Amino acid sequence: MERLIEISFRFHKCNKQILKYYGGTTNLVMKCERCKRILDLKKFTQDVYLADLDKDVVDFVPNFDETEKEPSVLPSRYPNLLVNGTSGIAVGMATNIPPHNLTETINAIVKIIDNKVEENRDTTIEEIMEIIKGPDFPTGATILGRKDIEQAYRTGRGKIKTRAVSEIETMDNGKSRIIVTELPYMVNKAKLVEKIASLVKEKKVDGITDLRDESDQEGTRVVIEVRRDANANVILNQLYKHTQLQDSFGVIMLALVDGEPKVLNLLQMLDEYLKHQKDVVTRRTKFELN
Repeated sequence: MERLIEISFRFHKCNKQILKYYGGTTNLVMKCERCKRILDLKKFTQDVYLADLDKDVVDFVPNFDETEKEPSVLPSRYPNLLVNGTSGIAVGMATNIPPHNLTETINAIVKIIDNKVEENRDTTIEEIMEIIKGPDFPTGATILGRKDIEQAYRTGRGKIKTRAVSEIETMDNGKSRIIVTELPYMVNKAKLVEKIASLVKEKKVDGITDLRDESDQEGTRVVIEVRRDANANVILNQLYKHTQLQDSFGVIMLALVDGEPKVLNLLQMLDEYLKHQKDVVTRRTKFELN
């Protein structure tokens, strides 16, 4: 149950939520022991991930203790691996795929199909990158530069720098404050606030007089008040350097292709999804005709 809660919480921050939870929640923090939640499998999941499983569209294999059988892969009707992203480690390998915009991803799939059907030609990765501009992190933040994105999309590996969205306001008493409203993907806000407080205590960052987390259900809001004689821009740059207000997302687009782990570029990821869908549709059609 605790693992399901963790999964639902993770997908709550994704572009297309698969599991839904009810009950008490914390803002970007997981505390299973303090709040009870009821989970359900969303109708979206049933329609998109589990449709036609009874029509022999995928192979079924024994589960871990061979007491039941489970699908070797789900017949997902959109490329979930790209839309929601994933991360994981194994012996000698790791994967870390960023999430992407659902509409852009589907449009890229349509482009590949149209080029083949209407012009009888293959699609280039340049055409795909015109449609999918970059990752779509659900927690917001700003991606710094396009060069790193292009490298990741062309090679399947790269490092994308992201920076929190913030603004500097002048308060009525003449002091300045930094308002952070979006954080880099997968950054734990509570730990970030603790890190800033630690930097102030250790005097590695000087000039911060107050630090508050005013986040609520409407969104993230971390308030950092600075001393009257301090330069808020200098302090903000120090925080970018010493905290996860500026962070990097290491891209490793590794996926299983016919049971073999391979690092794929963006176009190859989409091509493999289309092959999967072609197989699903073919098997479903044969089942229905029989």
